[in-house]
Amino acid sequence: IVFSGRLLRLAIDRSAQRGGELSEREVVLHPGAAAILPVLPDGRILLVQQDRPAVGERLWEIPAGKLEPGESPDNCARRELREETGHDADDWRKLCAIYTTPGFSDEHITIYLARHLRPVSQRDTAEIAAVAAVAPEEIEQRIAAGAIVDAKTIVAALWYLRRFG
Repeated sequence: IVFSGRLLRLAIDRSAQRGGELSEREVVLHPGAAAILPVLPDGRILLVQQDRPAVGERLWEIPAGKLEPGESPDNCARRELREETGHDADDWRKLCAIYTTPGFSDEHITIYLARHLRPVSQRDTAEIAAVAAVAPEEIEQRIAAGAIVDAKTIVAALWYLRRFG
């Protein structure tokens, strides 16, 4: 470990490649995350808009957040849905799990489908710029047009549309 911050750690990985040569790689270590594709009773999907300083843009995404120490992805998903949208869901199921960028990071996100949403609290307005309810076909159009570029959101939306849409 060559760096340890509030969110991430950076390690230097030294390992042998298939040919026997030693390789040195920088690896970003992430605590893991959960993401939620929240579906309202009328079928629209909630998206949140967040400032993403790493890419210098405000992006539309599904709600998500990092795991707290000792927290399960299930609990993280429920917490993040409440914090980011002010909703909870009566029907939860795991859609899939992905490595976001395995070329340099071990970040692993478990993606859930949350249906039968109901408002339960105020959302966190400091982190989330806006929340929008979007028809599934519009999300697919936004992906095709390059207006949604967040990988977890694209994976979750396309997985949902192919399986349930």
